[in-house]
Amino acid sequence: LLGHYLRDSGITLDAAISGNLLRQRQTAQLAMASQPREVPHHIDPRFNEINNDEQLKYLLPKVTARDPGVSKLVERGLSSSKDYQKVIDAVFNYWVSAQCDESRIQSWADYSGGVRAALQELMATQGSGRTLGVFTSGGTIATLVAQVLGLSGEQTYQFYEPVFNCSVTQIFYSGSKTSLSYFNDRSWLQLLGARTAENLVTYR
Repeated sequence: LLGHYLRDSGITLDAAISGNLLRQRQTAQLAMASQPREVPHHIDPRFNEINNDEQLKYLLPKVTARDPGVSKLVERGLSSSKDYQKVIDAVFNYWVSAQCDESRIQSWADYSGGVRAALQELMATQGSGRTLGVFTSGGTIATLVAQVLGLSGEQTYQFYEPVFNCSVTQIFYSGSKTSLSYFNDRSWLQLLGARTAENLVTYR
């Protein structure tokens, strides 16, 4: 569907970049299949998703010890998606804080620094005036958007939670400068779903 949208909108990619996660690589390949010409596909693991499972394993015990509200949510079993989302929120914000010193997981500084460097290197190697498709995941999209807007780690989660599956975010760049054009657009899925009587907009 995404490939057809890009094709029908006249968006021709000069290059595709994804993390090395299977879902990211497959999405990139499916999108490239609808392009009018062959598109080079580059893999950069710095565009992988945030490792939520790892964070829950090592950080959740620390968060519950500090926050009785989160502890109660965990005791309820997290059967509610809203409860689970609140826990992810709390764990994420502990991860990006100065209080997090867990050495068994990738630090926020290392992760966010890798995302920043990956984008900067991509812009430098590809040069200006090119249309690049980065096929990544919600946490990385949120991190990129926050960085483009000059926001801190503590201000990043607000962009993570609302990301829809297969939404499109557009970032303009010239040299090393970046600006956010739009974020988390799923209108193309809504229009297509209205035509086919399907609910194509999904969350997480």
